[in-house]
Amino acid sequence: MVKLLQIVRDHWVHILVPMGFVIGCYLDRKNDEKLTAFRNKSMLYR
Repeated sequence: MVKLLQIVRDHWVHILVPMGFVIGCYLDRKNDEKLTAFRNKSMLYR
C-alpha cells in the first residue's frame, strides 16, 4: 500500500494528464452532440 502511494506521489503528472485528456475528449463529444441536436431543430438551418 505504501509503495502504491509512493508511485502515485512520484508520477501524479503522468496519471492526471492522460485522464484529463480522456475526460476532455468525452466532454467535447457530448457538447458536439448537443450542438448537432440544436442545429437540427434550429430554423436557421432549414
